[in-house]
Amino acid sequence: MMLAQQAQQTVAEVPAPQETAQQAIPDAPRPQQLPPLNTIAPGKGTPADLGGTTSSTPDAEAPPSSLPQSAAEKAAEGTAPEVPAAGEGPAAFTLRVQTNLVEVPFTVKDSKGRLVPGLTWRDVRIYENGLRQQMALFTVDPFPLSVALVIDQSMTYDNMTKVNNALEAIQGAFAPYDEVAVFTYNNGPKMQTDFTAAQSARLGAVLERSKSTGREGAMAYTSGPLSQNINLNGGAQSYIDPNTNATHGTSLSNTLNVPKEVHTLNDAILAAATHLSKTRPGRRRVVYVISDGKEYGSTAGFKEVVKYLQTNKISVYATLVGTGALPVTGFLDRIHLPLMMRDNILQAYANETGGNVDSEFRQRGIESSFAKITQEVRTQYTIGYYTHEPFIDGKYRTLEVKVMRPNLTVIAKNGYYPTAEDIRPSVVRGR
Repeated sequence: MMLAQQAQQTVAEVPAPQETAQQAIPDAPRPQQLPPLNTIAPGKGTPADLGGTTSSTPDAEAPPSSLPQSAAEKAAEGTAPEVPAAGEGPAAFTLRVQTNLVEVPFTVKDSKGRLVPGLTWRDVRIYENGLRQQMALFTVDPFPLSVALVIDQSMTYDNMTKVNNALEAIQGAFAPYDEVAVFTYNNGPKMQTDFTAAQSARLGAVLERSKSTGREGAMAYTSGPLSQNINLNGGAQSYIDPNTNATHGTSLSNTLNVPKEVHTLNDAILAAATHLSKTRPGRRRVVYVISDGKEYGSTAGFKEVVKYLQTNKISVYATLVGTGALPVTGFLDRIHLPLMMRDNILQAYANETGGNVDSEFRQRGIESSFAKITQEVRTQYTIGYYTHEPFIDGKYRTLEVKVMRPNLTVIAKNGYYPTAEDIRPSVVRGR
């Protein structure tokens, strides 16, 4: 009896399981453990297994790294174009799909005429026919050059002498991977050599062969035996001896007719551009003219040549020599009277094709201009975009490149003409 009563009393004293769980108290506080390295981030707390708390959306609560942009700012910013790695810029403009990619090289200078480096795609805007285009490519890498060198042999003797002495320095302005063809013109263009390596001995020999004495000025005989005509047989049946005629038999008033000068600059640029348009893709096409800029007697017209240049992605650069290189005389040479010889047409070619003209009067300036021109071509920026205009219509499209920085000058071509070559499905390259 006594054992049974003790067992019942023991069972009565044991609490229920639920009451035991509620009254459980730990003997000592749990020791805290230091979190491992790189496990705590600002705004995200500590890991849950270490007693910390985490947010359900940690990225949403993290503070932004920049100020928020409005919708208008995001639209103006546009999508980032493809920026090729260093040295891969020219290859990026060679695509093997049917495309309408337009390639636009341009140069940026400051108020003192110095080249401006360090621009990014965010600083540039490109417009076609007045509408902003979305850039697809942007690069600052240099392109290898294909240069058609045009030497004017119709200049006066003193200017031709300066050019002859300066030609020895032109090879040093080119890189080994450039190629150069040489053309000369007087009464018509003539190709002295096809494209050859810029550092080859062949180019040096051709430049030496391209030197000329130039043109002598017209002389009017006002005294001496050649200043008078010789009448033969006398009387009514007399006639003038054509071998000693001071007026070359062209004047009835016995006055000297000065022969007209012939400067076929348009024909020379067109011949060089025709040969240049056959070069392989991935190269910068340049017609480089060394001349006094005079044009008279060409078969090809200025507008015809400019259209061919803009269609085949060719730029015209020039070293202007002679009196046209002087500031005052050069300004007057830009004024063209109808039916008269153009004293400087090179600047008009450069403006239409995105090139440039360097005016030099002295021989040392002519030598330094070679390196100055090639450096400018080699340090151009290049952007590409996909036009929304049909390439098969053949219509002229205007281009405008703007840089979003003050007091800078942008040199780029004014427009282009599309060609059927640009819509071929194989090896279609940028414009």
